[in-house]
Amino acid sequence: MQEIELKFLVPESRLKGLMRQAQVKSSQLTQLAAHYYDTPDQQLAKAGIGLRIRKEGESWVQTIKAGGDGIAARLEHNAVLDNEQVQAMLDANSLMPDLTIYKDTPIAPALSEFKLKKLAKTLTRLYVTDVQRTTRLLVEDSSDQIDNQVNNSIEIAYDYGEIIHGNDDAQREVIREIEFELISGDLDFLFMTAKNWCQRYKLCLSTVTKAERGGLLINGQNHSPAVSADLSQLNINKKISIPAFVRAAVHNCLLQILPNSSAIVAGSTDSDHILQLQIGIRRLLAALNAFASFSDEINPDWQPILKQTATLIDDYQELDYLANHIDPKLQKYGAPETNWTMDIDALKTKPIDAISVPDFQLTLLELIAFTMSDPTLEPQSNKLATDKIVKVLSKQYKKLLHTDEELGEGNNVESESMDLEDIDLEDVDLESTNSNLDTDDQADFELHQLKDLRYITEFCAPLLSKKGSKKRTERQLKCLLKAQKPLEKYHSYAQYQQRYQLKSAVDNNALYGAGWFAAVLKNDTKHSDKCLAKVRDRSIFW
Repeated sequence: MQEIELKFLVPESRLKGLMRQAQVKSSQLTQLAAHYYDTPDQQLAKAGIGLRIRKEGESWVQTIKAGGDGIAARLEHNAVLDNEQVQAMLDANSLMPDLTIYKDTPIAPALSEFKLKKLAKTLTRLYVTDVQRTTRLLVEDSSDQIDNQVNNSIEIAYDYGEIIHGNDDAQREVIREIEFELISGDLDFLFMTAKNWCQRYKLCLSTVTKAERGGLLINGQNHSPAVSADLSQLNINKKISIPAFVRAAVHNCLLQILPNSSAIVAGSTDSDHILQLQIGIRRLLAALNAFASFSDEINPDWQPILKQTATLIDDYQELDYLANHIDPKLQKYGAPETNWTMDIDALKTKPIDAISVPDFQLTLLELIAFTMSDPTLEPQSNKLATDKIVKVLSKQYKKLLHTDEELGEGNNVESESMDLEDIDLEDVDLESTNSNLDTDDQADFELHQLKDLRYITEFCAPLLSKKGSKKRTERQLKCLLKAQKPLEKYHSYAQYQQRYQLKSAVDNNALYGAGWFAAVLKNDTKHSDKCLAKVRDRSIFW
C-alpha cells in the first residue's frame, strides 16, 4: 500500500498547546520499540529503503518503506509477526527480518536490485528507537461533505523519544515530531488539517525519516549532505499534459528545497544547505513564472513569499561564505584575518528564522498539495505540453535579449560558483579601495534572465527531442552555463569588494580584501561580456 503522510518538527515553545489538542479523550498512548536493520555499509538506506521490526502495543510488526514521490508518499508493507517467535529470537539475541514475505508484493520491485538471500545474511541491527506515540483519529464532519459516502479521516501521531545507537547506548538523539497520515478520503482534508496545525503551533516540515536519522547517528553526523538539483528525477515525457508538466517541474524543485530546508529547521547552519535552498527557490520561481498559464491551481501569492524568503537568507549566506571560505583563502596569500562573526551575529534574521515562519511553511504545504493534485481535472488536461513550451522558451529568450539591449553588462546577487580561482595578486594596490563598480539592481536583472532561461530549458529539455534538437539543446545549456559562471563570479566579487570596503571603516584588516577584489574585477568585465555575447549570437535551439 501507499502511505501518504506529512511530518513536522515541533518547537518546544509550542509543545504544551499542541499536546492539549493531541491528548483528547479518544487519543491513544502507545509505546513503540523499533529495531532498524541494514547492511553494515547501509545499502538499503542508499536505495531509499527503511526496514524495521517494531513492537506496537502487544503486537510485533515488520515494516518496509521504499520509493514514493520523495516528498509525502511512500510505499509501505506491514506484516504482523508471531509474538512467540519474536520473543524466542529476542531471548537468543537473534531477532532478524524475514525478507521472503516480500515476494510477489507491491514492494518487491524496490528490492529487485538485491539478491534477497545474500541480503538477509548481511543484515544487522544498526540502531533502535524508543518512542512514546500519542495518536488521535480525526474524522471530517459528514455534514460538511457533499458526498456522505466519502469518509475523510487522518491519523495525527505525536512521537516523543530517542534514537539509540545499536552498539553504543550512550549515543542518542531526541525525537520530537508530529505526523499527519491520510487514512481514507481526499488529500484536501489532510492538507487542510496540516495547514491549520502548522499555523497554530509554528510547525516546520521535515522530510527526514527516523531511518535516515538513525543512519546519521551511527555515522556521527548531525544532518544529511546538502541536496542539489537532480534532473534525472524530472518525470516528464512527450505525452505529458500541460497541467501535469508544471506539476512535474514544481515537484523537481521541491526535491531540492525540502531536504535542505529540513536540515536548516533542524539546526544546520551549513553554507551548502543554505546555498542549495536558495538555488531551489530560484528554480521554483522561474518555473512558476514561466509556466503560470499551465495550471489554474497556481496561487499567485506563492511567488512573493518565496522571493521574500530568498532575500532574507541572502545576507547570511554571503557573510557566512566570506567568513568560512573567502577570508581563509585570502589569508593563504598573506592577508590579515577579517573577523565577520559580529556581522553575522548582528543579522536580525537567520536562515532558520526565515524558513520557520508560517507563511513559508504554509506555502511549502500548498506546493506539495499542488504536485499531488489530479492534473486531469484541469481545463488544459487534454493538451500536450509540447504544444506550448516553444512559446515559453521564445518569450524567455526575447526577455533576455531585450534586457541585454537595455542594460548592457550583467551581474547577479545569487552565486552558485564562488571559487577564488585565477586571482593574481600582482599589481594589486592594497591602499586603493575606492571602486566605482556598477552593481545596481538593473544589472542584476540581466543575469536573472539568463539563469531563468537555463532553468526553463532544463525543464523543457525532455520534450525537445525531435531530430537534431536534443543535441542543440545540450549545446545551448552548456553555452548558458558557460556564460552564467563568469557573470556570477563577477557579481559575487563585486559584492565581496563592497563588503570589505564597508568593513574597512571599522577594521583596517579589511582593506586587503577590498583592494584584492577591486583589482581582480578590472580584468573580469570583458570576459563576462564575451560570454554573454555568445548567448545572444546563438541561433534558436528549439
